[in-house]
Amino acid sequence: MAKYWFSARRGGLGWGRPIAWQGWLVVIVFGALVAVGALLLPPSKEWLLYLGYIAILIFLLIGLCWLKSEPTSRRSSG
Repeated sequence: MAKYWFSARRGGLGWGRPIAWQGWLVVIVFGALVAVGALLLPPSKEWLLYLGYIAILIFLLIGLCWLKSEPTSRRSSG
């Protein structure tokens, strides 16, 4: 049986809050990387680079959530 890091939302799209320490670690690291990006690539000066950086982080977060969340009624459990 797979251990899920994030709960499934009961309605709508997306995932609920983390249900395992690994999920919480992912959320904390994501927030830290956003903060570090804001320091290294100030949005007021490097807005395009910062936007690309955030887009990559979001893409990675969504991928991890997709792989490590419990299936919803709209997703197959495979």
